[in-house]
Amino acid sequence: MRKFLVVLDDSRECLNAIRFAALRAAHTGGGVTILSVVPPDEFQTWVGVADLMRAEARERIEAHFEVFAKWMRDKQGVNPELVIREGDPVNEILALVKEDPEIGILVLGAGTDKAGPGPLVTAMSRNSGNLPVPITIVPGDMSKERLESIT
Repeated sequence: MRKFLVVLDDSRECLNAIRFAALRAAHTGGGVTILSVVPPDEFQTWVGVADLMRAEARERIEAHFEVFAKWMRDKQGVNPELVIREGDPVNEILALVKEDPEIGILVLGAGTDKAGPGPLVTAMSRNSGNLPVPITIVPGDMSKERLESIT
């Protein structure tokens, strides 16, 4: 089965990337893997409470994921998989794509502000020559209706 890999973060454009991945998976019989990467520096300030902070971060990510997972299961018939990693987002994306041969496409959401598409889209575009899969970049301001019509 071909899986679409999408990154779950706190950006607005992440929502369109998740929608696109779910809709494409539903229409092609594929799956969705949602990756959330926690930067390790979030836990280095308070060494004594690092484990507690990791657990809280995991709970927050799982709660966020469950909202999207319920929509995917109920509306699209897709049961997504959640992967949580700690590290640099670019390195973790590259590692996961290389580890999971079922991942066929990386889906990223592009930011819409004046700063550009976002650091993740910029970095992954630079690394696209090293990826064994294509990247689909979904505009962050694309309407839900337009997403549905192109998927």
